Amino acid sequence: MGPENVTTMEGFILLGITDERDLKIFCFVLFLTFYLFNLSGNLCIVLLITIDHSLYKPMYYFLANLSFLDIFYSTTTVPKMLSGLLVGDKRISIFGCIAQLHFFHFLGSTEALLLTSMSYDRYVAICNPLRYRIIMRRSICFYLVFLSWSAGLTTSLVNTLMTSRLPFCNVNRVRHFYCDVKPVIKLACRDIRVNEMTLLYFSGFICTGTFILTVISYFYIISHLVTHQSSKGRPKAFSTCSAHLTVVMLFYGTAMCTYLGPDSEASIESDRVAAILATVITPSLNPIIYTLRNKEVRNSLGNIFKTSQYW
Repeated sequence: MGPENVTTMEGFILLGITDERDLKIFCFVLFLTFYLFNLSGNLCIVLLITIDHSLYKPMYYFLANLSFLDIFYSTTTVPKMLSGLLVGDKRISIFGCIAQLHFFHFLGSTEALLLTSMSYDRYVAICNPLRYRIIMRRSICFYLVFLSWSAGLTTSLVNTLMTSRLPFCNVNRVRHFYCDVKPVIKLACRDIRVNEMTLLYFSGFICTGTFILTVISYFYIISHLVTHQSSKGRPKAFSTCSAHLTVVMLFYGTAMCTYLGPDSEASIESDRVAAILATVITPSLNPIIYTLRNKEVRNSLGNIFKTSQYW
């Protein structure tokens, strides 16, 4: 497409979820409730793990990072979405759009890697308990978390830099409620096949690679529980893994639907649904899942409430 068709745009317009007034009010109240629950629930977990020395264990070190990440993962997209639903402000600057898609992919990729690290922690704890303290020592846990954040940042920077270098045409309407790489690059004035392949390879590699590693960890965990664990010890072992496995299924289900599904008109709507689950619903459910399924966290909460009654 020739340069005469390229314009200097001030920004993009996010088409959002719906234009129906009553549905917008309902969605605003619903998503705001989930968002506030996400903030309070995940912040509570971070503070709980920080102040309770009984939770100074590798599993909770990863959980604190996951909760901290979920707060910002939702904050990257949800406030702008709520603003669009409430006051109809759907505009976003080019810089704001690029920043949003960068942090969305950065935090999403990091979460995938963190979940894989957590599955490895569960594998060592159940399949090799006698060497657990040696293998999952503090330096190794720090290295796994640092690797997760740095790898997530690196993969996101590649997509961000490639997207920011694209020229955009007169059309500036992003068919989503936030800036994501897939809908944004479709507005470019030049061939985007390289961008699409880069997104597929990098996001696909992170998504499928971490998913495969997680599946392998749980394959060995289940095999160990079936062949070695006593019938009395199995329920406790399964309870420690069930919360993490639930979160893994929710996360990878939405991620694969978005980035590994077919690119079509119907996929745009399914991407929106998957994005709502990933950015609004799942981060809000994580505190409930980990609290209800984890006896140590429940006991820690109970002890804090009992202590507060004496003040």
